[in-house]
Amino acid sequence: MISVSPRPAAFLDRDGVVNHDDGYIGTKERIRWTPNAAKAIRRLNEAGYLVFIFTNQSGVARGLFTEDQLNVLHDWMRAELLAQGARVDDIRYCPHHPNGTVAGYLNDHHWRKPAPGMILDLMECWPVRREGSFVIGDRASDIEAGKAAGLPGFLFSGGDLDTFVTELMSQMRAP
Repeated sequence: MISVSPRPAAFLDRDGVVNHDDGYIGTKERIRWTPNAAKAIRRLNEAGYLVFIFTNQSGVARGLFTEDQLNVLHDWMRAELLAQGARVDDIRYCPHHPNGTVAGYLNDHHWRKPAPGMILDLMECWPVRREGSFVIGDRASDIEAGKAAGLPGFLFSGGDLDTFVTELMSQMRAP
């Protein structure tokens, strides 16, 4: 059996961090990347971080797009980033919302931020070292999810993601 050493991880919110939050994005035609998102992710990769995206996607519960469409979008996003040398190791999303309209998704699921379910699931599936790991989000619910998982969170208010990540990494210990 091969032993994999735990590494710190960067947990990135999707809408508002990796791409602009244009509301209920379920197709690649609607994606507008945050400036230097790929460069920021590549910087994290090169520094030894696992990189994850975690995102509430209530558009599924609201009937705006399906989980299949969302998975196609996420596969496309990962491929587009990888073509620029930026690897997203895994993605978790929560399709549930208590005020939705699609049966089977009408609850306040334990993965829905501010609950930490998506982060905790990623930490169970990957060799994540808590020390040095962090969350970047654009909303208080992202930061609260990180805190509930025992991780520090940093609020991104827009602009150049690589500049934000560079400054954040200079404040933190290297992995």
